[in-house]
Amino acid sequence: MYIFAIRFSHSSMKIDSTLEDHFEEMGNNHVSTSGETPLRNDAFVLNDEDKIERIKESVRDILLTLGLDLEDDSLKGTPNRVAKMFVNEIFGGLHPDRKPKSSTFKNKYKYGEMLVEKNITLYSTCEHHLLPIVGRAHIAYISSGTVVGLSKMNRIVDYYAKRPQVQERLNIQIVRELQKVMNTEDVACVIDAKHLCVNSRGIRDIESSTVTAEYGGKFKDEAVRREFLDYINLETKF
Repeated sequence: MYIFAIRFSHSSMKIDSTLEDHFEEMGNNHVSTSGETPLRNDAFVLNDEDKIERIKESVRDILLTLGLDLEDDSLKGTPNRVAKMFVNEIFGGLHPDRKPKSSTFKNKYKYGEMLVEKNITLYSTCEHHLLPIVGRAHIAYISSGTVVGLSKMNRIVDYYAKRPQVQERLNIQIVRELQKVMNTEDVACVIDAKHLCVNSRGIRDIESSTVTAEYGGKFKDEAVRREFLDYINLETKF
């Protein structure tokens, strides 16, 4: 986001062409620089309203640069709509105050097998081209004495997905959060998603999808991992 704002601003700020080429190359090679979302130290100095105002002006500048007439009835509200969408919706997971509260409970019924929550709908945004990532997440855990409400796993996926992302990092963040919430290493997550930066631009391969996985604790064992993958492949009937 920071690089995006600089590159498309009409201000005097510039990026060295060599550095810009480096960032472009990293994006094309799908490089993730960290398991944590790369936020600046001053990421939350501005409140949401101020961010919306700044982003609105930046989006307006981009559309004008492209030659669009923002006096047209269809376009005049676009900068404000995009700014509100960025802050409140598709990038809302950047703010730690929006992290879902994950209530846990004692495993009083002594369920000792893995629990699998599959086909969790996932909407995210590729941080290299700011295009959608759409897919499914499949989560499993083995209780160490604590269980978590089923919907909380969906909410954790949604929270970490609502930010500029790399799929590998998203996988890691989901697993780490559930490990912390449930006080167990025995958590796994598989994500299968389509990236519109591949499907709708560049190579424009509409059929391909990306599968990533993160296995913790007992799920590193081949037999346990295989059981999890078999559950994912079960046909769900209603």
